[in-house]
Order: sequence, then C-alpha cells, then structure tokens
Amino acid sequence: MTRSTLRFALAVLLIGAAALFLQAHTRSEVFPSRLPLQSFPQQLGDWKSYDVPLEKDVLEVLGPGDFLFIAYFPSQRAGDTIHSPQHCLPGAGWTPIENHPMQLTMPGHAPFPVNRYIIAKGDARQVVLYWYWAHDRGVASEYWAKFYLVADSIRMNRTDGALVRITTPMYRGETVDAAMQRIMPFTSSVTPLLESYIPR
Repeated sequence: MTRSTLRFALAVLLIGAAALFLQAHTRSEVFPSRLPLQSFPQQLGDWKSYDVPLEKDVLEVLGPGDFLFIAYFPSQRAGDTIHSPQHCLPGAGWTPIENHPMQLTMPGHAPFPVNRYIIAKGDARQVVLYWYWAHDRGVASEYWAKFYLVADSIRMNRTDGALVRITTPMYRGETVDAAMQRIMPFTSSVTPLLESYIPR
C-alpha cells in the first residue's frame, strides 16, 4: 500500500468516525427510566445510612445528577462528566499511599476490575473501593470509562453512567486486610441493587 493510499484510507476512516459522532449528537439523547437514588434503602443488613447534604459549591462542581455514595449522571454531553477520585480525593486533602487493582464479583456478572486505594490525611487512613458502572458494565480505568462513554453515545445514543465509591476508615493499628473484611460484605450487599438505580 502506498503512502498516499494509506493517508486516504485514514482520512476516510476519520471522516466516517466524525460523521457517526456528529449524527449521534444530533439525535435526542435516550434517558432510560430508573429509581432515584433518594429511594436507595437506608438499611442493608446491620448497616444504617443517614443523609449528608452536599454543599452548594460541591454540587456546582458535580453538576446535575443524583449523589449518594453512588454518583449517577443521566447525561455527560454538556460537560458534566464523572470526576475521578484520583483527582477529587487529593483535592480534598487526602494523599493516596497505595493503589491496588482487584476483581469484584456480583450475582449474574463476570468479575470486573475495581480500584482499591489506601488514602491518608494526617493520622487518618481510609480504604476506598471505586469503579465506573454504566449499561451493565463495570470498569476501573478512567480511560476505558471515557472510551465506552463515546462508544455508547454513538451506538446507543446514551451517555448516562455512574461512579460507585465505597469507603471505610482504618482504625488505629488496623491492617488493610481487616478493613477489607469489613468493607467487602457491605459491597456485596450494595452491588446487587445497582441495576435498579443505574440503567442497563
């Protein structure tokens, strides 16, 4: 294949991709029905929740959406996109001291990757599990989440998605393994409920 033929083929491919992207953005975006996060159960097993209101400036940064420990965005087309905890946690004064990828399983799904972070602020330590969830798919990588955002926008005319983040404090002298033994049963209780609040 000559260099000019290769350039022509690449130009055709880029024009075709741009046309698909623009066509997807001219259609009315699909907003599937779902339960609002305000209706998420306030008790799961022995765990009880309480509402912590978000400050106005935090809501302005996050943009429109529902927020619990799940941040659901019904649309990410207008610049209101999911913020990575890798940026938000340091911005809130937390220093990542360990990043360990792991696999998570939930009923009816193949295992999918999640991020396990150990973060510190002063003497405080926390274990954070987080992943991106959209259209029945879990990914750990911010880059894969952006790739699927564009692909699903073209294929499904949808840009909805969520960040699921679960955090537990590490008590003085506690090991990471001990904190994980506390966080994993809670995570196992939460994940089966996601499909009602984050549409497939």
